[in-house]
Amino acid sequence: MNAAAGNIPMPRLSDDAVVQIHDFIHHVLDLFEASYGDQIHRFYDDLCGDCMIEPDSAEGGADPPL
Repeated sequence: MNAAAGNIPMPRLSDDAVVQIHDFIHHVLDLFEASYGDQIHRFYDDLCGDCMIEPDSAEGGADPPL
């Protein structure tokens, strides 16, 4: 067993079965992203934007502190 699998018991599969399942999962993820990609990107852009400092509030503006 691979340690990355955690506590989920994974069955033994043939190489062919592993590749087919892998390709299927990627295909489903591609379809999901095609349908919901804009929402996913908007969510992460908003999440990242909340952590960013606005350029106007950065130090070194027009009026340095006295």
